[in-house]
Amino acid sequence: MNRTWPMVLGILAAAVFLGAVREFLLINLNYCIDHVANHRTVNYAHSLFRAQVDGLSLPGLLALKWMFSLFFILSTLAFAILLARTLYGDHRYTRWLVGGFVGVALLALVLHFGASWSAALGLVSVKLLHVLQYPVILFFIWASTWLRPVTK
Repeated sequence: MNRTWPMVLGILAAAVFLGAVREFLLINLNYCIDHVANHRTVNYAHSLFRAQVDGLSLPGLLALKWMFSLFFILSTLAFAILLARTLYGDHRYTRWLVGGFVGVALLALVLHFGASWSAALGLVSVKLLHVLQYPVILFFIWASTWLRPVTK
């Protein structure tokens, strides 16, 4: 085991932890959005989370959701760049990673607008945005070292 593996494991652990935080925040935020949007009598969000967002309007909750999503997309991109840098020793893949993230985000946006013609396109759009927010993409960067030898 060379000295990059502790760094790789640290990056992966931090990304998985951030993914768990994202899951907690977004699930509870969706519960709050559902509660406000549909005038439900019960809000299933965690009480600690509810205490922080209590009183926000539906537009405020939706804006918070977009801010969280953008934060987690940028965090995942930063972890991806850091992991590629750690594995390959330089920043030669940074442009490709940024381009890939932007490309997938733009595709999600196009599909979102296409959802007026087909609801399925809206679902695909959401799934593409989820891909950008979860640390699963880091597995593919790590797995790329199996296909191409790491050179430093």
